[in-house]
Amino acid sequence: MSLTPKPQDIKYELHTLPVDAKAVTDGDTITVHVVMADHPGSFCVPQEVHRAVAGRAEALMAKNYQRADELQKIILDAGFRQLTSSTGGQVLVKKYRVRLRGIDAPESSMPYGREAKEELMMLVQGKRLRISVHGNDRYGRLVGDVDCNGVFVQEHMLKKGLAWHYIAYDQRQELARWENQAKASQMGLWSLPNPEKPWEWRKEKRARNSR
Repeated sequence: MSLTPKPQDIKYELHTLPVDAKAVTDGDTITVHVVMADHPGSFCVPQEVHRAVAGRAEALMAKNYQRADELQKIILDAGFRQLTSSTGGQVLVKKYRVRLRGIDAPESSMPYGREAKEELMMLVQGKRLRISVHGNDRYGRLVGDVDCNGVFVQEHMLKKGLAWHYIAYDQRQELARWENQAKASQMGLWSLPNPEKPWEWRKEKRARNSR
């Protein structure tokens, strides 16, 4: 199933390049790369980046590789990079960290944290994703619904019992229903007698570290 969010709730939509396995940091966060030319008008590329891209092309033509490297650093420092396209040209891409909206997976050191990361990695590795972006979290990550070849990623993780419904931030009934299905089947973390909620685990960890 793939949820169709209300258009007014979506700020914009991203279509990513194939996801690298190393881009999955845990069970609810993915790093993606987006070709800027595929999203005209959606993003503002800084003028300094435009100038660096043009200057780097000229430097490479002139075989001035030192200058090309200097300009490449400007591009990278701004959060962009250039990749070689299938036609041999250079395309400008931007990296984004995406937080799956409405779910919270176990942290890596928690029970089923490793399994959650591996499941998400297997699902999205090498795939192009469609991301409906709803906003940003306090860490600067995009928060969105993620579709992977027709699979609604949050639904997949909830039904596998590898994430909690993050009800404090998302009250969609579908998410609660999928979580309850996993509970009833004792899938994943629901096979444990009393699984700890990741947000409570993080709160306790912060309290310990502040002592």
